[in-house]
Amino acid sequence: MAVILLTSSLPARAEIALTDVTGREVTLAAPAHRLLIDDGRFLIALALIHRDPVSVLAAWPRDINRIGTHTYEAYRAKFPAIDQLAKVASSAGALSVEQVVAARPDLAVFSLGAQPTPEERARIEAAGIPVVVIDFFTHPLTNLEPSLTLLGEATGRAAQARDFLAFRRERLDAVRAKLDGLAKDERPRVFLEPHAAMTADCCNSPGRGNVGDIIEAVGGTNIGAAVIPRAFGKLNLEYVIAQDPQVYIATGGSHMEGTAGLLIGPEYSAERARETLARVVARPGFSDLAAVRDHRVHGLSHQMLNSPLDLFTVEILAKWIHPERFAALDVDRTVAEVNERFLAVPVEGPNWISLD
Repeated sequence: MAVILLTSSLPARAEIALTDVTGREVTLAAPAHRLLIDDGRFLIALALIHRDPVSVLAAWPRDINRIGTHTYEAYRAKFPAIDQLAKVASSAGALSVEQVVAARPDLAVFSLGAQPTPEERARIEAAGIPVVVIDFFTHPLTNLEPSLTLLGEATGRAAQARDFLAFRRERLDAVRAKLDGLAKDERPRVFLEPHAAMTADCCNSPGRGNVGDIIEAVGGTNIGAAVIPRAFGKLNLEYVIAQDPQVYIATGGSHMEGTAGLLIGPEYSAERARETLARVVARPGFSDLAAVRDHRVHGLSHQMLNSPLDLFTVEILAKWIHPERFAALDVDRTVAEVNERFLAVPVEGPNWISLD
């Protein structure tokens, strides 16, 4: 009887109520310790709030291109258990309910743009697997905070998520303060070309959403927003030339090996990144752009986009778009502080470069 009394006196563990970016509510009986994720960048998000982010994963897409080969090897060296994780389809592929169920996660985390259909969700939930949706891609400045908050609450790391988000909010507020009073005619035209020169056709571009939101937030005019209603799409070269962008930014990374694109990231030297950036803007039609004439050509690692590390992208784009207002902003210092205070595996560069 004494044992029974002791057991009954233990406090009941509180359930964990989650609300995802679609507004759906999910309840967990206990913190999740076997997450399934459909985007490798969610691993980076977990690394901001957990000292061993691999330990809370059951499955991931092994989409190494999204985090970079060097970054993957750094995680693999520190957390060799990553090799034992089940593999599932990425958000860029076709969802397999069978794969999800076979991985036996206690929470399945999907990207907003690739979430399960109602029928797929019902089948996953029928197997006893709760489903949530987060977003670092479609509207990063709106959805990153609730997305990281959800991951923190789901894994019992809510305090750590709050700490990082408070730091991020402080840095974003500092950028906004510098742009106070910015007039419409002080917003330069910006063309950011994701995966620039990966193929012969031109040109990839953010539209209404994605990194286009960041361009607008830091005082630029995203030339793709007027004609691309979605987060991402294509512009033809004639349109780009007609818009005559004043700032040009290419993205690239190790996934661009074997193409004419930008090679940037910890796998390469700054000199190599600059050489390949020069090659990107040597394409027909680019030499007459105002951005090229005025030496406002820049390169950015694509791994900095659609990422929980969007703070770095906000700051470097602010410096490139408004160099006078942000002359004193030290993005490398921000990176160093995030590495020291938050990340389980530090970010290494170069992740951004200017041609001149």
